[in-house]
Parts: sequence; structure tokens; C-alpha cells
Amino acid sequence: MNIQALLSNKISKALIMAGAPIDSDAKIRQSAKSQFGDYQVNGIMAIAKILAIPPRQLAKKVINFIDLKDVTSKIEIVGPGFINIFLNRQWLAMQIDQILIAPKRLGIASVLPQTVVVDYSSPNVAKEMHVGHLRSTIIGDVIVRTLTFLGHNVIRANHIGDWGTQFGMLIAYLEKVQHNNLDDMTLSDLEVFYRAAQKNYDENEEFAQRSRAYVVKLQVGDEQCRKIWRQLVDITMTQNQISYNRLHVTLTKNDIMGESIYNPMLPGIVADLKAQGIAVENTGATMVFFNEHKNKAGKTKAVVIQKKDGGYLYITTDIACVKYRCETLNADRILYYTDSRQHQHLMQTWNIARKAGYIPESVSLEHHMFGMMLDKDGKPLKTRTGGNIKLADFLDEAIKRADKLIREKNLDMPAEELKQLVNTIGIGAVKYADLSKNRTTDYIFNWDNMLTFDGNTAPYMLYAYIRVISIFKRAAIDETSLTMPLVINEDCEAILATRLLQFEETITIVARDGTPHVMCIYLYNLAVLFSSFYEHCPILNATNKQTCHSRLKLALLTAKTLKQGLDTLGIQTVERM
Repeated sequence: MNIQALLSNKISKALIMAGAPIDSDAKIRQSAKSQFGDYQVNGIMAIAKILAIPPRQLAKKVINFIDLKDVTSKIEIVGPGFINIFLNRQWLAMQIDQILIAPKRLGIASVLPQTVVVDYSSPNVAKEMHVGHLRSTIIGDVIVRTLTFLGHNVIRANHIGDWGTQFGMLIAYLEKVQHNNLDDMTLSDLEVFYRAAQKNYDENEEFAQRSRAYVVKLQVGDEQCRKIWRQLVDITMTQNQISYNRLHVTLTKNDIMGESIYNPMLPGIVADLKAQGIAVENTGATMVFFNEHKNKAGKTKAVVIQKKDGGYLYITTDIACVKYRCETLNADRILYYTDSRQHQHLMQTWNIARKAGYIPESVSLEHHMFGMMLDKDGKPLKTRTGGNIKLADFLDEAIKRADKLIREKNLDMPAEELKQLVNTIGIGAVKYADLSKNRTTDYIFNWDNMLTFDGNTAPYMLYAYIRVISIFKRAAIDETSLTMPLVINEDCEAILATRLLQFEETITIVARDGTPHVMCIYLYNLAVLFSSFYEHCPILNATNKQTCHSRLKLALLTAKTLKQGLDTLGIQTVERM
């Protein structure tokens, strides 16, 4: 049930009947305070200005044409022309009952399925994942889970740099040190080799030439080079999969889409861009000039897509990548989860792809960029020596701190269950601490804040869920026995019911804008409202059976909504704590 969409549809029709333009935006929003109703219409004044009539006059006309008699209990005009809408409690109760009849989708309406490609995580080959990969990985996975839940065809794209000079360097270095067996090599070993290979490449021209020669061999399909290349990629992604599994992220080896996929496309793309006049040769290189963009000196901006020596650039690969996603994967929407530093590069890539006709206007290209995790001094999160914090070490620390927190509570449970609880809280706390922040901003990471049971944290949310389901355990009542119709009499019941019905509005915003923090805010607010409801409205000690069952229904839908919401965030729940 999307109440906002329902109201928008009804009020848009009323606006047209009142003489407003067809494209008028009523600006219907959830009310911040209960005295202003459940929803407010905030667009009347702007529309009245266009019509050159007093806002209150337009508001009165709109109210006369609104067909919401069963949905609302009151509609009022306040101030210069705001309209406050109060929902009918009987209607709220009927909607909750309908959801509980078939609770799997929690009342979420069916969507017109789109094919959505989500580009996220993208770790480096031959290097261990570090904490800088966390945001792309978990934010991207939230959107994948959300879109999948809504019914879209989602393609996970783990775009890795599995092609190019670094592999020539590694193959040359392995030859130099006569390391012929990669079967016993770990990713940490490979990272050491990579640093040594890079040093040799920078300082030894003969080594650099040999590395470049191996790149050519790799590109033309040399069997031995291809074998080593596949092993290097496999070592990297096998270790990364362990981190994905620990994070409860849905990426698998089947989702790897490396740059090597697009390499055969590059010569054809350069030739086509030249044939269309989009790219030109300039001082031996092939370039694309952006006539619509000038730099500070007033000169036309340009990017190289093929170097003098015939080599290709990242932008060339990314043009091929987006072309492939549109033409081969048949994407309707393509989302990129990378940090803000990639924005200009992506805008240039998409500009060229659009001009070339590779991407029709009907396909949405979206860069859902994000800020950085900072330490308490406002600097990027690093080790004490200034290096990148390995993601595996970071997660180990989270588990260690969660273990200390839980053991202080002296919980009496089997060792295996305790281990699962510690893991759920530790990993969940890391993810929730990140996801609850607006992805577009930097944020200060704090271990103590993320592991508290107070406020908008994973431990609080997990405890809130357990608190709700414990009611059913204490009462020994099965949800299938709640057959009496829901009745809403108290304000706390109505407020909670309204918030429960706003789940679809929330998940729609997350899917549209790629903003997990909106879901975190919703779930936290829902948990707080349930706490208030629980305090003021006795459930098991209600005055009669119908009131008891009505309140149990509200509790039941609260539990299901919390669990589903946390699941879209990739956070597991536990049954007791």
C-alpha cells in the first residue's frame, strides 16, 4: 500500500477538475507532526500563483473535488492554503488486515519489471580488499536486494580490473623469481608480489619492456599467459568471496564482470567513434573533444581513447562496458556505486556513449556516488602507519568488540548460538553504522557509537525485533489464530498502523534514489513508535479478546516489517538476545 501515491493520484485529478494544469505537482508529503494530520498538500500556493487566484480559493475547490471519503476522516485547510489530511482509522485497519492475509510482500504493489544492472564493489585484482571497498559493496547490495524484492530483474556487476599492464608486470616478476606454482599462493602473498613487481617496473626499463611484452602476449591469447592470468584472478576473487560471505552480501563468482570481457570490443569502438566524427586523431593519439565543455583557460576539454602506441584507456573500456550492458544485457537502468571522485570520468564516458548512439535516452544512467569513512580527526580511515585497513582485519575487530559486549551481559545460551549472535551483531553493526548515514556525505566512524543499544544502531534494531516476537512466545499464540478483524481505537494504534503502511513509500524511495539511510530512519522510527504503543496499549493484558488480537496483529506486522526492512539492508536477525 503506497498511501502517498494513492493521495497524489486522487488530488491530481481534483486539481485538474479545479482548473490546474495537468502537470501540476501537489507536493504531498508525510506530516511531521500529528496535529497537521497524516499527510499535507504543500503545492497549492505555487499552483494558485500560476492560475492567478488566491491559494485558499483553490484549496477549497480541490477539497470539493477530492474523492477520499472512505480513506480520510478529515481534510482541512490551514494557513494560506495548506491542506491537512487525516486518515480514517477503519480504513487503516482494513489495510493492515489485507496485508496480513498475504504477508509475503507486506502489501507492496507489483511493479512493471525493469532489467537493472548494478555496478558495485569492484575490488582490485592482486590486492586484498580494504575498508575503502566497504561502502560500494554494502550500499550496492542494499539496492540489489531492494530492487529484487520489488520484482525487478537485477544483474549484479562486479566490475574488476582483470586486464592490462599489472598482469604483464606480475607475469614478468613471477618469471624473474622463478615462482612457477601458484597453487599454494594466498592473496596476501600475491599482494607482496604485486608491490615488488611495481617497484621493478618503475625502476628497471628492461623489466618494464618485458612486462609490456607479456601484456601483448596476454592480449593475443598466449596459452601460458592466459593460464597464469586466470589463476591470479581466481586467487583474488576466492579470498574476496570470503569477505562477501562474512558481510552477508549477495555477490558470487558468477557476478564477476572484468574488463577482459570488453577488450575485444575496443578496436571496433574506436573505429566507429572516428567514423562518426566523434573521435579524431591528434598528435598521434585518438581523442574525443567536448565542445560543450571548456576548462578554466577557455580551451575545449578532451579525453584520449587510444594512445599513440595503440593502447587503450580506462574510458575506452568503460564506453565498451556501458554499451555491452545496454545492448547485450538489455538494461533499462544502469546504476554505478563508486565514490564521488569517479563522477567526472563517468559523465564523460556516458556523454560519448550517448553521442555515439550506444545508449538510447530511454536507458537511465545513474552514478550513486558516496562519501568517505573518516576517523575521529576527520581524515580517511587508515592504520596507525598510514596504510589502508584491510577489510578482513576490520571485520575481525567488529566481531571481537561484539563478543566483548555480549559476554558482559552473561547470556545463557549454547556456544554455537552465542557465536552466531556475536557474528550477527558485529557485522550488522558495521553495516548499519554505514548504511544509516546519507551516502552522499562523509561520516565519522566510531566503534563505541555503532555498538550501543541506544539510538539508531544495529544492536538496538535487533533488540527491537526480538522484543516484538517475544510477545508471541510469551503468549504461546500462533499468528494463524488471529482471525478477528483489526480495530483501531487509540492514537498510538493509529500512528503505528499509519507508519506500517508507509513501508512501501520508504522502499520505493530507496529503490529510486539508492539511499539506504531512508530505510534505516524508517525502521528506527517504527521501532520507537512500537515502543510507545507497547507502553501505552496493553496487549496480552488487554480488556477484551478483540483488543488483544488487534494489538497482536499490529505487533505481528511490526515484526515482519522490521525483519523485511533489515533484510533489504543485508542485516540478519536473531530470535533472542
